[in-house]
Amino acid sequence: MTGAPASATGGPGAKPVRGGKLGTAAVNQASLWNIANILTMVRLLLVPGFVLLLFHNGGYDPVWRSFAWAAFAIAMITDLFDGHLARAYNLVTDFGKIADPIADKAIMGAALVSLSVLGDLPWWITGVILARELGITLMRFWVIRHAVIPASRGGKLKTLAQGTAAGMYVLVLTGPLATLRFWMMMVAVVLTVVTGLDYVRQAVVLRRRSLAAERAAVGRTAEALNEAAGSPGAGSPGSGVSVDEGVAGGSGVGGADGASGAGGVSGGGGAGASGSSVRVAGGPAPVEPAVRARDGAEAER
Repeated sequence: MTGAPASATGGPGAKPVRGGKLGTAAVNQASLWNIANILTMVRLLLVPGFVLLLFHNGGYDPVWRSFAWAAFAIAMITDLFDGHLARAYNLVTDFGKIADPIADKAIMGAALVSLSVLGDLPWWITGVILARELGITLMRFWVIRHAVIPASRGGKLKTLAQGTAAGMYVLVLTGPLATLRFWMMMVAVVLTVVTGLDYVRQAVVLRRRSLAAERAAVGRTAEALNEAAGSPGAGSPGSGVSVDEGVAGGSGVGGADGASGAGGVSGGGGAGASGSSVRVAGGPAPVEPAVRARDGAEAER
């Protein structure tokens, strides 16, 4: 029991806020079984179903390829809605952050590879698109410590062009429609390359800015430490520390045989003075109070 109302803990009384800013609490409160994650799971399950439908009866049956196109279209449509619903209704979860991009690349990769295996799509197109997607994914992990690269309008157009072109290749088209799908795929390839290069540029710029900011922060921290080390009273041996009267004063110090100084112990003001050290004849050198004060100041820093 936390004592918090149900609306604050994601319970039955929680009311999602459209367009609200997401925080750590909102991410933690979102249930795994929400509509956005369910759509992502459906898209993942559609990947093997799409492949089976596409390759049924040798992979060239127009009816089964139409069924495969329907599965592919449903998967692409769910991709349009799950992310929007998660952001709009504070349904973002760690599972969704990981599973959503995996599902996107899984359905597109399965379509491209399957079409190339069937001989409908040149392998170089499949290679260019998959290399770009894999490279951008790895690059995001490379810069994620410094910044997050937001999705651009070009990236969204690229996804739309890829989905439209791949869907047209799944269908058995002839004549002008076959020519149209070829040029649609060329548009998708161009957008794939251009947006990929733009992501690389953004990643390099963001990483440089982040490293520069980190170096500046380290410099400011070093300056603050130097100023603190040089401030009055930090390790200064002069204040509050008395001189070793037993050594410097000379009065009350016993002779060699210890007969005239109360057993060789510094007497008079040497033993009673505030902050003065006591020294036994023939014993080890005393630890200076100034050294102790300095060590204490350094330990505090």
